[in-house]
Amino acid sequence: MAHPPPSAAAAETETPRDALTSRILPQMTFGKGLGVTGPPLSPSQGITSRERAQSRFSVKGNAIITGGAGTLGFEAGQALLEHGLAGLMIFDVNPAQAQAKVDLLQAEFPATKIKALEVDITDGEAVARAVQQTAEILGSVDILLCFAGVVGCTPALDMTAAQWRRTLDINTTGGFLCAQAAAKQMIPQETGGSIVFVASISGHRVNFPQPQVAYNVSKAALISLKNCLAAEWARYGIRVNSISPGYMDTILNEGDGIAEGRAIWAERNPMGRMGVPSELTGAVVLLSSSAGTYMNGTDVVVDGGQILL
Repeated sequence: MAHPPPSAAAAETETPRDALTSRILPQMTFGKGLGVTGPPLSPSQGITSRERAQSRFSVKGNAIITGGAGTLGFEAGQALLEHGLAGLMIFDVNPAQAQAKVDLLQAEFPATKIKALEVDITDGEAVARAVQQTAEILGSVDILLCFAGVVGCTPALDMTAAQWRRTLDINTTGGFLCAQAAAKQMIPQETGGSIVFVASISGHRVNFPQPQVAYNVSKAALISLKNCLAAEWARYGIRVNSISPGYMDTILNEGDGIAEGRAIWAERNPMGRMGVPSELTGAVVLLSSSAGTYMNGTDVVVDGGQILL
């Protein structure tokens, strides 16, 4: 007996499975150790030892810093400029604050092109436009530092879906969108690049005493994202790393209401204190400079030993 043809509904349910079982698995391609994935050139002969030392941590090209108007992002930009950065673009949601920081940096580095754009990093199209605009203004995009982020301390039982999504949208998805747009700009330039996510010790362990499940998960995801992109994009000479700061003495950790928390954070640190923003700049320069050319997929913890305990 002939069987009737399958109904349209049955065909619709079968199609996804057929596509799943017959798919071809994409495969990553690694670099060949040549060109943008090859070793750096040796310093020129005839230069002094001091000049060699300076060139070891030299920063080349142009950078984008998301959240660059904040304390940590501003310190990072200043450090890169001190080490030779050719141009800087700040992405921030607060244009007035960003322009004020641009003015401060421009006064210190008058010969360098330093600009700011108002960018919502959760908007993929806006991010892509901003990266393209940066390349047009500065000439290239060679370094991306992702400092933009939010913190929240809401108990898991009280957290709304909107609060959860907002934290991950900014801290994790925003980082991915910026990295993706920057990589799409870096690849045709054929000169490689450096992408640095700012994660947190919160991505390594649970904080105490404050509950902040969404923040912790967003930073743990960012560390995993760094690993994935480092493996995929190394073939293009793009290095992807992250920095995990401990408790830093910034405006996010100020106020009488968290005095008890600050005391606990310091007491649980082997060094007995919180970090100051300038202590993060060494890792920033390392991962962005000539000194970090073989660092890929690395997370640099800068926390005074906080996660040891």
